[in-house]
Amino acid sequence: MISKDQIPKIKDQAPIDWQNVRRVLVVRLRSIGDTVLSTPSLIALKRFIPNAEIDILLEDWVAPLLDGFEGVNVVRVGEGNAAKLKAANYLRGRKYDVAINLHGGTTSSFFIRATGAKYRIGLSHYRYKRFYNRLYSSSADFWHSDILHSAEQQLAVLGFAGIPVDDRPKSLLTVTKAAIERIEHRLADSALRTPRSEFALVHPAAAFATKQWSTANFARTIEFLNEKGFQAVAVAAKHEAGVLDELKRESEVPIITFDDLTLPEITALASKASVFVGNDSGIAHIAAAVGTPTVVVFGSSNRNHWRPWTDAPNEIVFESFPCQPCPGRICAEFGEPKCILSVTPSAVFTALERILASSKI
Repeated sequence: MISKDQIPKIKDQAPIDWQNVRRVLVVRLRSIGDTVLSTPSLIALKRFIPNAEIDILLEDWVAPLLDGFEGVNVVRVGEGNAAKLKAANYLRGRKYDVAINLHGGTTSSFFIRATGAKYRIGLSHYRYKRFYNRLYSSSADFWHSDILHSAEQQLAVLGFAGIPVDDRPKSLLTVTKAAIERIEHRLADSALRTPRSEFALVHPAAAFATKQWSTANFARTIEFLNEKGFQAVAVAAKHEAGVLDELKRESEVPIITFDDLTLPEITALASKASVFVGNDSGIAHIAAAVGTPTVVVFGSSNRNHWRPWTDAPNEIVFESFPCQPCPGRICAEFGEPKCILSVTPSAVFTALERILASSKI
């Protein structure tokens, strides 16, 4: 049960009556990484109101990522206006007491308003402020810092609303039994010595060239890991299959590759890996969320905002430039992404050696 002294009062706004909240919606649209980094907020919410129903609205393609996540119902929304209207009508019918937006964009604000929830929660910079009746200043105000991780920014929304978040829960994903069974079958059919062999999970793809370390460098890293006794399993999306083909051509050692795994299967694969190495991406966040030791190569993106959010051993490898972070679609400063191009294989090897040593692998 929640005691009244657990519920801090927010200046100029009456506190939310959490003791009588029975149904909550969390809205977190967009990417794999965004979804993984919403799980600390889900954890904080579940433990504070354990008897309430908690739904999270996710885009259809990323929703399987939270398969099996205990105590949370996933509501999916597809592409196109018809799908969005259908989702909005469903949300309206759920009669939520509280609707919390962890995103703040136009579409997510539309869904918050559609719920008709008694408390509609967001931050003051969100689109369509009139759709909310509980707007808080900023995550920087809550944490008293301008340097924040994405997970902390989302937790701040809950913190302002009276939910304890000071321990900053780490990201967490559930590994389903069905996904483990499918992955073990795929590994058994691959060139891996046995499904239980020690292997490193590698993700050599990225959304932009400014975030994608060279394939040749990943090949050298795989050769380094092979010398340490780890086989390499590399993953990418179907449209990135060319990166995997190039990786196999570049490498002097065999590599198992998959470009057709579902998100639950990637989660299961990451949970079986001894170590992860890859670019700053959603796959890196998946690995961190299942407790796999990680080494992540950073280029243009914000390292403070997107580093692994985990208690598992992890390191980020980067070269500092005054122009970092940047939007990343192009390199406006140099014409080529020197930030990611300047990261050397030896720097990644050193990070891997520390991670392997600290993990006692």
